[in-house]
Amino acid sequence: MGGGLVGYLIGAIFLGLVFKKAGEPLWKAFVPFVNAYTHVKLAGFNGWLFLLLIIPVVNVVFLIIVSLRIGKAFGKGGVFSFFLLFLFSLIGYIVLAFDDSRYDRSQLPA
Repeated sequence: MGGGLVGYLIGAIFLGLVFKKAGEPLWKAFVPFVNAYTHVKLAGFNGWLFLLLIIPVVNVVFLIIVSLRIGKAFGKGGVFSFFLLFLFSLIGYIVLAFDDSRYDRSQLPA
């Protein structure tokens, strides 16, 4: 029963460290919907586009795009972004949290 909560907290800690690295408050990673809004904003989109994540099929495509753009903002390539930010996101966010990459929004397409 508590495993889901523990998993959520572990994921939120590393996502929060990535948020902090990008200039967002760490606490936003722990609040449902606020974390999705912030995640989408880091990809250079209007944060309210996080509502696309509730539409089946569209959510998968949009999350791949968000992952690729966040990876690009941190100077990572498409392979890293797809596999480690989309498919195995916990591992990817651990890497982003502790590597020496910096968030650069200017790397994102307009």
